[in-house]
Amino acid sequence: MPTLILLRHGQSRWNLEDRFTGWVDVDLTPQGEAEAVKGGELIKAAGVQIDRAYTSVLTRAIRTLWLALASAGQTFVPVVKDWRLNERHYGGLTGLNKTDTAARHGADQVKIWRRSYDVPPPPLAPGGEFDFSKDRRYAGATLPDTESLKTTLDRVRPYWESEIAPHLKAGETLLVAAHGNSLRAIVKLLFGVGDDAIVGVEIPTGNPLLIELDADLKPLSARYLDETRAQPLPAAA
Repeated sequence: MPTLILLRHGQSRWNLEDRFTGWVDVDLTPQGEAEAVKGGELIKAAGVQIDRAYTSVLTRAIRTLWLALASAGQTFVPVVKDWRLNERHYGGLTGLNKTDTAARHGADQVKIWRRSYDVPPPPLAPGGEFDFSKDRRYAGATLPDTESLKTTLDRVRPYWESEIAPHLKAGETLLVAAHGNSLRAIVKLLFGVGDDAIVGVEIPTGNPLLIELDADLKPLSARYLDETRAQPLPAAA
């Protein structure tokens, strides 16, 4: 039976500072490390045997994966890193404090940038502190200068279809350790969540979401391994 585990990275330093992070490569806090370790312990307790793991090219997701695999006793499984599993690109909001940004632009406008499905923040100006075009991990890629959840899904979908879905269809158990918005994109694809409904879907940090699938990759069941920190799950379409 194909099985997928989605694991959102633990608390990062900029989560703690309430800043728009996006593609900026910040590390985990001690709390975030503990969340990742706990996630692995939950996977081990559930008796899940992972065949392959995926993550983004950002440290907070990579280290979450490493810590989770170690505490699950499964550091030997193959790991694939790809930028298409990165967090949503927050464009010109990158690096800004969320509270200060709301005071400057208005809470309603910031809510639209943060929570709407298809309205991106203003683009990131080239050549600044957070210009990722010279970063070698993105060599040869056409990079966005801002993203909505919709355009995040647009880059996640081809990777899902070409790389992740075939391994699931082969009956493998996969772990994807990534970010709130790239994981919401996967949830939208799997469950057929509507555009309006997906903005209300929250994925808690460090809490593995275990999804059992049929041969056509339709969800048969889904549950968070830490029920005390679970969020409501969408119904399959």
